[in-house]
Amino acid sequence: MNVIEAHGLRKDFTVRVRKGLLRRESRAVAAVDGVDLTVRRGELLGYLGPNGAGKSTTLKMLTGVLHPSGGTVAVCGLTPVPQRIQLARRIGVVFGQRSQLWWDLPLGDSYELLRHIYRVPAAEHAARLRRCRDLLELDPFLDTPVRQLSLGQRMRGELTAALLHGPEVLFLDEPTIGLDVVSKQAVRGFLAELGATGDTTIVLTTHDLADIERLCRRIVVIDHGRVVHDGGIDALHARYGSQRRVVVDFDTAPAAVPTLPGVHLEATAGPRLTFTLDGTASVGALVSALSALGGLRDLAVTEPEIEEVIARLYRS
Repeated sequence: MNVIEAHGLRKDFTVRVRKGLLRRESRAVAAVDGVDLTVRRGELLGYLGPNGAGKSTTLKMLTGVLHPSGGTVAVCGLTPVPQRIQLARRIGVVFGQRSQLWWDLPLGDSYELLRHIYRVPAAEHAARLRRCRDLLELDPFLDTPVRQLSLGQRMRGELTAALLHGPEVLFLDEPTIGLDVVSKQAVRGFLAELGATGDTTIVLTTHDLADIERLCRRIVVIDHGRVVHDGGIDALHARYGSQRRVVVDFDTAPAAVPTLPGVHLEATAGPRLTFTLDGTASVGALVSALSALGGLRDLAVTEPEIEEVIARLYRS
């Protein structure tokens, strides 16, 4: 069952552009330009794009914050803007630069207030809070006022706040932005376990591609308001020409280098050679040819990083 369905989704903004010394002209700019998106129940989707691509605008339309300029959208069977109150009870939202916690209250008091706002039965609230306390290690700062929490502690608190009412869909906009390594690991581990249960659909936007590699099987890439890729990471590598590298060390520099289809000698540094391989080349064939030269001491194969692939996609 699809919990999110968007067809031809569009959002236009009017901007004023200077025309001459005293005149300004109004112009419509499409922040989201005809996005088609379906997300199944229990899916963990990575939603990527450069700054200004339309990621946050899409999330705001899916959550009922912005009214679409065109197209249709349904989340949990509801139309977000006219049914915003009903939808709010069925989704959770975490924006990296926004807070739903009370800054002057201890973190635990914020959770108790949210229980009453969402009218969650006490037993359900306690069970969900207990699970989040264990997985996100909240106990050391539950009695600390929110304004005194570190960024990593506050983000763990925000994730918990978004989940205490048992949402069907969790929207995360840059949830690990600015976090230290330890806090990032805690958040990633929590999201991985949450996604593995299949009870909550997660839509994640981030510039931290390590989050995407470790959490998401499916990624949607948006650029200039349009979807340019929808599929798995392997399909992304295949589509945009990912290149593996083979770094080889010899006892002495070889007199000749084998020539194979799809293999390019990228660099030579004495007895060390670096090759790049496109999708048609075989690492095994290259290793066999290099072994035949004699004096092979060490060999390493590095897979392409997703950052390189995404950068190539944006440039194209």
